[in-house]
Amino acid sequence: MKNFILLCITIVSVFSFGGYAQKSKVAAADKKYDSYAYIDAIKTYERVAEKGYKSVDLFQKLGNSYYFNSELEKAAKWYGELFAMNSNLEPEYYYRYSQSLKAVGQNEKANEMLEMFNQKAGNDNRAKLYEKSKNYLDIIKANSGRYKIEDAGINSKYSDYGSSFYGNKLVFASARDTGSLGQKKHKWTNQYFTNLYVADLGDDLALGKIDKFSKTINSKFHESTPVFTKDGKTMYFTRNNFLDGKKGKDAKSITLIKIYKASFENNQWVNVTELPFDSDQYSTAHPALSPDEKTLYFASDMPGTLGQSDLFKVTINGDGSFGIPENLGNTINTEGKETFPFVTDENELYFASDGHLGLGGLDIFVSKINPNGTFGEVQNIGAEANSPEDDFAFLIDTKSRRGFFTSNRDGGQGYDDIYKFLETKKLVCEQELYGLITDSASGEILPNAKISLFDNKFNLVNTTVSDTAGNYIFTVECGKSYNVRAENKEYTTKEQKITIASENGKTNLPFVLEKEACKVAIGDDLGKCFGIKMIYFDLDKYNIRQEAALDLEKILDVLNQNPTMKLDIRSHTDSRQTFKYNEVLSDRRAKSTINWLVKNGIDSSRLTGKGYGETQLVNGCSDGVKCTEEEHQQNRRSEFIITAL
Repeated sequence: MKNFILLCITIVSVFSFGGYAQKSKVAAADKKYDSYAYIDAIKTYERVAEKGYKSVDLFQKLGNSYYFNSELEKAAKWYGELFAMNSNLEPEYYYRYSQSLKAVGQNEKANEMLEMFNQKAGNDNRAKLYEKSKNYLDIIKANSGRYKIEDAGINSKYSDYGSSFYGNKLVFASARDTGSLGQKKHKWTNQYFTNLYVADLGDDLALGKIDKFSKTINSKFHESTPVFTKDGKTMYFTRNNFLDGKKGKDAKSITLIKIYKASFENNQWVNVTELPFDSDQYSTAHPALSPDEKTLYFASDMPGTLGQSDLFKVTINGDGSFGIPENLGNTINTEGKETFPFVTDENELYFASDGHLGLGGLDIFVSKINPNGTFGEVQNIGAEANSPEDDFAFLIDTKSRRGFFTSNRDGGQGYDDIYKFLETKKLVCEQELYGLITDSASGEILPNAKISLFDNKFNLVNTTVSDTAGNYIFTVECGKSYNVRAENKEYTTKEQKITIASENGKTNLPFVLEKEACKVAIGDDLGKCFGIKMIYFDLDKYNIRQEAALDLEKILDVLNQNPTMKLDIRSHTDSRQTFKYNEVLSDRRAKSTINWLVKNGIDSSRLTGKGYGETQLVNGCSDGVKCTEEEHQQNRRSEFIITAL
């Protein structure tokens, strides 16, 4: 085992919006114009609810409207009504109600809701890790069989490890230089200190001629694990605390290791400087760049480390300065060793660890980096790449799925060896989640709608906006459940839950959004504001049912808010039953609707109505034509046509 890379980090041992947007800008429901009226549906829902009408849908809409707008006190009120009516709800409502209760100081009840949420949504993270710990070998087995591995062709009988792409070359560390008088041996391993070497890259990442990398970079102590910017003008690398011929030591007189930076000028590497967060009192090592080159990842045992060595990240500012290093947290780091980070252009973090469950020694793991900086599930990449020995320093070209890693497994040529691989199958089964965003009334596509993707614990995974054709796309994992939220200016925010199939493919999840304020004119159907397609009556009867009264309360509220508005109420049937029967029944139902509104205070002069039976079918389902129940349903409808404003 290569102690100076893997176990420690010294010269003796190197560890080697929701919401209902712009509601304040929506005109009040009773505001009138020459030809239009603006109707705030949520306010109508609230007034209807205050009058004692109850439904799960009504309370969900009210609770959500305030929750998404961060008015948690009001959200708590309506979610309370919701749970009083129905305590068997989707998990997200337990979560939202819990958050809302905390806002009003009901912490005990909030914890009860959160506990129920965890029961319904799955175990918490610790429980998940415990479950995984019992069958981790089966999980690793399932992740195996994905790599074709061979010797990289550049190994010596000494230690060869770590690698980095540098244009059409590969740079790696090796202890093969034994001939220099100044070359020193590491007293614990009896290996020579490592320098950087470079090899040409050919087809399929075949490696050619090997040369020493740079005299200005290599020293008599360790150099290793370089990383280069895409333009080839800047490199970061690991070296012992040795600069300008001077060796730095900590309080115990031990020379640790640091990350250094160099620039390429006039065909040579110059301006070697240590990074500002380096220290003589702790080690930093194994730099890796994010795809946009604005973040540097590295390993360290600096203060704030959770285990023996942790992974950190630091911002690279536009002026070349650095931010404050940030620990990647306990999703990635353990009480053991996490080291050798590598970040792909697919925002995946690969790293080596002996703290996460593996096959022995250091194993290679991977985690998805979410847009908000959090990390997805840590997964062992499987056998072939991992072994009972130490496996680390993973590097992959995501286009060809070829790359390199280092191992001291049995059968190698030296102390550590570099292996070349071809990944034949991705670890994560992925699907394309896509959909079209449209207006509920007009069917018009809605570009620039904000779409947010959450996991089943409501952690934000990704965001996007619908394109000019109203479409959105996410890449999601197979077999997982997600919550997807669609928001657009002047529309009611909508959220849907989706469970992705367990095999590769595509999943369609369209969104039909309703406007917060309905813009209506003479001749429009007021019922479309509230999604009222029909007023429900018992079979062959014309008495107003309870659910019909709830919808009529919405119409009543609008009429009260707009005293000059007049309506023509039209009732339609499908073609089943005789022509005369349908005409009489629909007419009685229209008149029953009018009578209900008059009884509740609307002047009869503002209302007209008629039953049209089957005379105005919206499709071809006339007598003698075979149609589905859904097609017949389209013809059974109620309309509230505005005749005056």
